[in-house]
Amino acid sequence: MDFGLRGAAWLAAALLVAILVSPDMSASADEASKGDTPIPASTLALMAARDTTAAAPILIRAYKKEAELEIWKRARNGRFVFLKTFPICRWSGQLGPKMKQGDRQTPEGFYSVSPNQMNPNSAYYLSFDTGYPNAYDKARGATGSYVMVHGTCSSAGCYAMTDRGVGEIYALAREALKGGQPAFQFQAYPFHMTAQNMAIYRSDPNIAFWRQLKEGSDRFEATGEEPIVTVSARRYVFSPLKDPGKEALAAARHAQEEAQIAALVEEGSAAVRTTYADGGQHPAFLALAQQGTFLGEVSRPEALAYAGLETIITPARPKPRAAVKSASPQDAKPAQAVEPASTMSELPTPHEPETSAFASTPLCYKLGRPAPPQSLISGAMPILPAALAD
Repeated sequence: MDFGLRGAAWLAAALLVAILVSPDMSASADEASKGDTPIPASTLALMAARDTTAAAPILIRAYKKEAELEIWKRARNGRFVFLKTFPICRWSGQLGPKMKQGDRQTPEGFYSVSPNQMNPNSAYYLSFDTGYPNAYDKARGATGSYVMVHGTCSSAGCYAMTDRGVGEIYALAREALKGGQPAFQFQAYPFHMTAQNMAIYRSDPNIAFWRQLKEGSDRFEATGEEPIVTVSARRYVFSPLKDPGKEALAAARHAQEEAQIAALVEEGSAAVRTTYADGGQHPAFLALAQQGTFLGEVSRPEALAYAGLETIITPARPKPRAAVKSASPQDAKPAQAVEPASTMSELPTPHEPETSAFASTPLCYKLGRPAPPQSLISGAMPILPAALAD
């Protein structure tokens, strides 16, 4: 999905927040029927415009850093097409995989959700179990259970969507499963898996794991088909597609992305690491909360002030300037008038490289924000052991 489409999706998500936090006018209806709430007419119209139907297979993608959950539907031509973005009201932990029970990590990876994982009687309005731990997680010795996508705005390892948000997501998944899809794929990522992000996070201890996720993401972006995911030697493995032409597209896309990552690194792009006191939420929800809008139950709201703090690991390398030719006497020109001090030439150069002593300082210090108190830090960063990360 290109930048324009992603930008439009972000704006749509921001507008959707106002609806998601408004009172649920159907709350007085029989609670037992909430799992049967129909898909909104506006979303059905959007499906028709995308040449898909409510009964067509669904695929869900979640991004922690951007706090977004995307719905994709299979169109009549066989490709999955983007439908809409739901803002995530709350996720917890850090960027990186979930490793153990109680670490407050929302998971990352490729999961499968079948009908028996749908819960119409959830304590958090409606929910579905993501399927964590999957085969990959178990091979790594990860522990935990009941990691959900659910309502409210409270998370201890789950993706919390608000009641209205999860109500529509649940309805979309329910109708796809009723339509004959045996299970839908839930792809969970630390961030949008662009070449730019992979270059930025190249020094993060989880980068080897994220490269595996990147391969699956590239395959989906290139072919519009759900990647066939298996696990071998404690790694995600993606089976070749039956169609050689589509498999060639997947390979070409991944090779192109790898080349772009290498080029960005060679050009001297900065390397950063993003940390959280305890997870984050979509900026639109955060803005409403700052305006005093009631979001209902919000887990650890004090931690949100320290969400997404970036530490520069490797400063951006300045691009070499073109050589200046020495002027000979005959090339001399009349002196030019001095520019006023208000012109751009007198302003600091943007993206000025950091000094080595300053490079590892969290941006919260540079911007005058206080460092997160120790009481907010939920534990060590979830880093794959070096022996397992290859």
